[in-house]
Formats: sequence, structure tokens, C-alpha cells
Amino acid sequence: MYLSRPSSLPIIAAAITGLTLMVCQRAIAASDTERANAEVVNQQARPNRIQFEYLPPQNPQHEHVYTQIKEVRALEKIQQLFNPFRLPMDLTVKTIGCDGRSNAWYQRPTVTLCYEYLDEIWQSAPKEVGPAGVTPIDAVAGQFFYVVAHEFGHAIFDLLQVPSFGSAEDAADQFSTYVMLHMGKDDARRLISGAAYSYRNAVQDSAAFVPLQAFSDMHSMPAQRFYNLLCIAYGADPTTFAHVVEEKYLPEGRARDCKREYDEVAFAFNKLFGPHLDQELVTQTLNKEWLPPESPKPVRN
Repeated sequence: MYLSRPSSLPIIAAAITGLTLMVCQRAIAASDTERANAEVVNQQARPNRIQFEYLPPQNPQHEHVYTQIKEVRALEKIQQLFNPFRLPMDLTVKTIGCDGRSNAWYQRPTVTLCYEYLDEIWQSAPKEVGPAGVTPIDAVAGQFFYVVAHEFGHAIFDLLQVPSFGSAEDAADQFSTYVMLHMGKDDARRLISGAAYSYRNAVQDSAAFVPLQAFSDMHSMPAQRFYNLLCIAYGADPTTFAHVVEEKYLPEGRARDCKREYDEVAFAFNKLFGPHLDQELVTQTLNKEWLPPESPKPVRN
């Protein structure tokens, strides 16, 4: 006589039900924790929490950078730019000698800018207006604001506990680009052009080869960052940035979709960061003049 085995389907269904219940319980617990953390952040958050510090360099070769950034009040401008964010703690931006390392980074609660890196920006600036119309001043200012706003992007994501579904470095680039685009139409044009100048070596050779290991870096490739920067700018204002397509810095095939790319960044910024901004301070910030008069004069001798 044939004896049928008990069906395994009820067992599988019970296991799936139990697993689903466990996942849901954990998700609810995590959600409750996130809400509690967000409530603590909101209770402690307030604007005007950006501090700054110019630390004297140990290397005499960096004295000119230290003097120059203090004269132009570079960190004071960064303070004004990011003061509208309601933050749960003070955030300090400081310049410091880094024992030969050329770098900039964020580690709670500080954004650190190495004199070595600032000197690199300074030394790489053109001595005269280049073919793309980038002036020496714009090259320095654009790269400076782009890098600092990138690191502040990491800081704001962290301190406000804003999730990023994707590359944190790409998100910080998008944050930085969006901020620069809202610093006044003329300043935005100059800042974006100056920031793009930093990638000139990566895009000059259309057949450039890089070692495979370069693709393992947490940052996107320099040429990709160049095109992403220009695309978001063109998508935001195709009139002001028409030249990036007309002069073939941005391929037409990519340019056709840039409006959508900018809209996605703008939606994310307004949705995620808008509630954390003091709108009165934002208005005051947007009405400031951020850059010195445009000048083709070299920034160094």
C-alpha cells in the first residue's frame, strides 16, 4: 500500500510567515529608533553652528597660502554659506598643515583642509584666461568652493542623519554642485567653470587609459565627475551654460537628459535638506556677493 508523505508546503509557508514577521518586527524597531534619533536631532538643531579656524602652517612654503586665504576671508565665507543649516552640533572647518599630504576630508565634527591641497589648487591655476574662458581667480575659487562644499555635503548627510541610497561620494558631488548653482547666476557660472577646470587633464585625452585598480576607488573617475558636474549645471540653466554644449565640453547625447538629472538632485535636496534650513538666513545668504570681480590677472607671481 502506498503511503503519501505529508506535504512540505505548510512547513515552508510557516517558515516564510515567521521570517516575514521577524523582518517586519526588526524594520519597525529600526524605524522607531530612527524616529527617536531624528527627534533628538531636531530638538538640538539650530542654525549658525559653523565654526572656523586658521591654524598657522609649520611649513614656511605654505605661508603664502595661509596669508592669502585669511586676507580673502575664505573660511568666513564658508561659515556664512552653511550657517542656514540647522545642525545638532557645531561643525568646524579648519586649515592645517598635513605633513606633506595633499587632501581634504570630513570627520565628525570637523572639515579639514590641508595647506598642501590648497597650495596645489593655487599652483595649478592658469596664469591667464584659457580657451574655455576660465580666469585665474575663478579656477581657484571654483575648485575651493567645490571641494569644501563636497566635504560639507558629507558632514550634512552625517549630522542630519540623511540616508543616501548610492555612492556617498557622488551624493557629496551633487550636493556641492547644487549649492554652487544657488550662489547667484553669475557666481554660479564662474564657480562651475572653475571647478570643472580641475578635471582638465582627465578630459584632454579622449583615449586616456587608466589602470584597472583606478576603478576600485570610492570616487567616480575624474572624467565622470567632470561630465556629471557640467550636466547638472546645464540641466539647471541651459541658457547660462549653453557654451558647455556648444563648445562640446558636454556631449549632446548626455545633455538631452540633463534637465531630468538636475530635477532629481533638486527634488532630493529640497526634500531631504529643505526642512533643515533657516529660510530667512537662506535669503540673506543668496543675496551676498561671493566672488571678487572677474579678472584675468594671475593669482600668483
